[in-house]
Amino acid sequence: MAVELSATEALGLWHGVVLEQVRHDKRDLTLRQMAILLHIYLMPPPHTVRGLAATLSVTKPVVTRALDTMGAMGLVDRMRDERDRRNVVIKRTVAGALYLEKLGDLIIDQGRRHSM
Repeated sequence: MAVELSATEALGLWHGVVLEQVRHDKRDLTLRQMAILLHIYLMPPPHTVRGLAATLSVTKPVVTRALDTMGAMGLVDRMRDERDRRNVVIKRTVAGALYLEKLGDLIIDQGRRHSM
């Protein structure tokens, strides 16, 4: 099903999603952190710091800082790649999957409200 929105309508939908997210979830992710989290959960693994940095066109320390924050929130986990100890592999967590599932539900809800 295709959804057609004007720029103003799309921004209104995004505003509603962000506003509800801020009101109901204490975890406050930056856009960069959200992009990394969505990539980890929506794209097939494996995910590495090096790969995420290349995908986002940022440095590895930028990704590492984002992962530190999201790791402290329980949204992702990291471990050394046993085949190549230089690589750090990013792992999904149950908490991260639930966070994004709730976010997806929120987007659906806001989309329904916006289309009324």
